Amino acid sequence: MDTNTTITTYMQGVGQQAKQAAQILANTETSTKNNALLRIAEVMLERADWLKAENAKDLAAGRDKGLDAAMLDRLTLTDKTIAGMAEGVRQVATLADPIGTITDLSYRPSGIQVGKMRVPLGVVGIIYESRPNVTVDAAALCLKSGNATILRGGSEAIHSNQAIAACVRAGLEVVGLPSACVQVVETTDRAAVGELLRMAQYVDVIVPRGGKGLIERVSAESRIPVIKHLDGICHVYIDDQADLEKAVKVAVNAKTHRYGVCNAMETLLVAEGVAEQVLPILAEEYAAKGVELRGCEQTRALLPACVAATEADWSTEYLAPILAIRVVADMAGAITHINHYGSQHTDAIITENYTRARAFLRQVDSSSVMVNASTRFADGFEYGLGAEIGISTDKIHARGPVGLEGLTSQKYVVLGDGHIRQ
Repeated sequence: MDTNTTITTYMQGVGQQAKQAAQILANTETSTKNNALLRIAEVMLERADWLKAENAKDLAAGRDKGLDAAMLDRLTLTDKTIAGMAEGVRQVATLADPIGTITDLSYRPSGIQVGKMRVPLGVVGIIYESRPNVTVDAAALCLKSGNATILRGGSEAIHSNQAIAACVRAGLEVVGLPSACVQVVETTDRAAVGELLRMAQYVDVIVPRGGKGLIERVSAESRIPVIKHLDGICHVYIDDQADLEKAVKVAVNAKTHRYGVCNAMETLLVAEGVAEQVLPILAEEYAAKGVELRGCEQTRALLPACVAATEADWSTEYLAPILAIRVVADMAGAITHINHYGSQHTDAIITENYTRARAFLRQVDSSSVMVNASTRFADGFEYGLGAEIGISTDKIHARGPVGLEGLTSQKYVVLGDGHIRQ
């Protein structure tokens, strides 16, 4: 960005170029998009040493600013992570292209055929923090789904993101697509985020990826539709007709497989009919893994070492080895708790009762609802989407893991042969 250019002027230019590029990309053949993706992957591997050198600048600056070890770890690019990023791009190239697909085509009494065609959203603005891999993941998904994208990464990854952007441009150039199909904002000025959120004439949807503060700001300030989830307060309910061996296995995995992820269980609900049997077993498993337990009065009566839970614990996303536990009377009590305290992300029931399982699926109002499975499966790759741009707890336009199809819309198409309305 030229130092003489104001943030507003710069961002307006980015938006105009993205809008023009989106019109070209929407009509680009699948083979062209795939060739661009494959070339991007090749360039990243060819330039791995340079990517690490640019990344080293961000790491040095991060250490100077006092970034914690976890943040620095997310920021670091290694040969392994670069190879993983390249492989992710290759995988996107193998996914079916949703654009142009016509579904639900049927004849009407008038003789016309009416169906729906998948089309790109247009221009996708993505605002994210720290992880450089988001730059190439988002670019690949938007490119394959026919969307131009404007990427605004965190200031802590500016050199890494710009280097990855150069690899993306190289791939676009090979197939003759404009570089504006994927633009990474060049300024670290926070004012650029505000400008992006106001560019409704150029940008069709905003996707924030990062901490709660970022997502709250984007949701509050954006004049453009936002695809997002705010919290991941996920529950597992162990029913009194559960297979307790399954219950222990799922409840341990849902909490301890990874702590700092949005689909990790944060509250365990247990039917009072099996609490005495299953909670001591689970407490041993959690203690072995260093998980702090915070429980209701009934839980503490069974687990004296458990810390007393506060009202705030039921609505807290810990992203840490801390688990809230509540004993409930039955499934109805569990559903009431989930729908009151949950964040509509992912919730699971462990039961062998088919009728209860079906009722739980109907009555829990979350983007993913599971039976006898760990909440950790709430992921685009695990759902067979190939990759995801994020997870949405909204009800419009996409819900749950957002993959290629979630980055598209539909339009009606009508096929006739000189038909006129009588």
